[in-house]
Amino acid sequence: MGVALGCAAALVLTTACTASYRETKAEEQFPPLGQFLTVNGTQVHYVTKGTGPDIVLIHGASGNLRDFTFSLVDKLADRYRVTAFDRPGLGYTERVNPDGTTLIEQATLLADASDQLGLQNPMVLGQSYGGAVALAWAVERPDSLSALILLAAASNPWTSDLSLFYKITSSDLGSATVVPALTAFVPNPVVDSAIEGVFAPQKEPEGYAEYIGAPLTLRRDTMRANAMQRANLLNEIKALHTRYGTITVPTEIVHGDADTTVGLSIHSIPLSRQIKGANLTVLEGIGHMPHHATEPDVIAAIDRAAQRAGLR
Repeated sequence: MGVALGCAAALVLTTACTASYRETKAEEQFPPLGQFLTVNGTQVHYVTKGTGPDIVLIHGASGNLRDFTFSLVDKLADRYRVTAFDRPGLGYTERVNPDGTTLIEQATLLADASDQLGLQNPMVLGQSYGGAVALAWAVERPDSLSALILLAAASNPWTSDLSLFYKITSSDLGSATVVPALTAFVPNPVVDSAIEGVFAPQKEPEGYAEYIGAPLTLRRDTMRANAMQRANLLNEIKALHTRYGTITVPTEIVHGDADTTVGLSIHSIPLSRQIKGANLTVLEGIGHMPHHATEPDVIAAIDRAAQRAGLR
């Protein structure tokens, strides 16, 4: 028994030390790209670039603002002032709620951050989980945005069960044991495979995997924050989706019909009927990452939203 306990203790210590080492290396390799501000006691990381009407970009699950600074920010900065945020608990923005920062808590934080930065009724773009945050912003703070652009956005209730991965990593036991082990020992090919899966059936752009900073997502606190957010998402969507009829700002919805992560028929098709005047663009053969796979179509949707909002 004593030997077994000793081995277990050694394993726990090795895991913790290796996890800490990998977290340090991740932050050295992928440092903050932007600046910080403190909003209601929470440190928020953001990047702002360009001039013109304001647009805020909100990334999806397991990501950070680098998903947008890889290409889209630069493509928009010639005619918009673009601000990309790290969502709470991801990238370099602090968590708000250890039990899983809700969609409304996230939307409130980012709306307050935008106000603190002096952004003028920005257009708000959200991708995937970030689309749900953008929708929460639109229903909770309707007077603080001028238009809504939703890319493959999670928006309506679904019937499939939470994946085993998120069941484990959002549980108390999994958070204490599995999460540190993943941080310490998950091999790079597993990360590469996860990125490939998100982009399927397209391939990720050249250099994306090296740029995005996936090791930042493997930090223990980040994994825990992401897991709790994902585990709570369905119940939050069930409460949120009944309020979409109150959204009155110009809304552009973009979704690929080959998206197997957030299904078009479950989410964006009904959403286009729930928001009066919403315009749905269906991209044939495109998966979950339209802002990379068909970037011109996404930029066109942003320009349409700006024109509809009287910003261009």
